[in-house]
Amino acid sequence: MPQVDVIPLVEDDLIWVWDGYVVVPVAELKRWDGPYFGDQDDRSYHDFARDWRPRLRSGDRAIITVEGHRCGFVNRFEIDPAGGGWWELGLVIFEPRLWGQGIGSTALARWTRQTFQETDAHVVTLTTWSGNTRMMRCAEQLGYTVTGRVPEAREWDGRRWDSITMSLLRSQIA
Repeated sequence: MPQVDVIPLVEDDLIWVWDGYVVVPVAELKRWDGPYFGDQDDRSYHDFARDWRPRLRSGDRAIITVEGHRCGFVNRFEIDPAGGGWWELGLVIFEPRLWGQGIGSTALARWTRQTFQETDAHVVTLTTWSGNTRMMRCAEQLGYTVTGRVPEAREWDGRRWDSITMSLLRSQIA
């Protein structure tokens, strides 16, 4: 298993994320991200950076590295009301050649632990869609369970898909 780390997102990472996620996204990546962000994101770098820059200081976004090379990002945000202890997590690995190697599971495990250490989180959730079986398997391996399903809530690629929410309690972390 290669060395996988989750490191703080810094200003110099913004152009890399914008380029890999907005400008030249791998078609396969957008296929799996599809129901949430659509197949087009035409934001300028200025608009993208304006949205992402405030989160640099918060620590709520980080870069995933494999053997020291950037390959994706993780994020989190608190579900209202603030201070309620509910945080939503996300994970994106840009390059399909890195999928299926345990990199996402390792990054999600680290990000989950960091979230419990750095926030008041009582519960963390992640939301995906029923067609993204790899993401669901990744979360299940870490102890997340399906706690919400909205039937046919997402339309993607000519089909309707369930929205899936998976959760993990602080008390379930070893």
